Amino acid sequence: MATRQRRYSKEELAKRGQELYELKIRQQVETNNYGKIVAIDIETGAFEVAETILLATNKLFDQYPDAQPWIIRIGYRAVYHFGARSLVEKLLSKTV
Repeated sequence: MATRQRRYSKEELAKRGQELYELKIRQQVETNNYGKIVAIDIETGAFEVAETILLATNKLFDQYPDAQPWIIRIGYRAVYHFGARSLVEKLLSKTV
């Protein structure tokens, strides 16, 4: 099994991935996929949607073995969150 090599800096990967998501992919995946993962190849613009990072990236690598993936969780600012509760839960608890 060949080792995949990153060809872009973290900053370039993030810039290209976020730009592709906002301009070309978001409107295609947002409906009915809230909370799912999108793996985007920043070189081709190809993407796969799945329940987990592993499933999404594996599906992408099946189609594009040399892909340079950027990962986004649909409807969230980050793939993972830190802390015991989400920001929405915190805001709701303050208004009640």
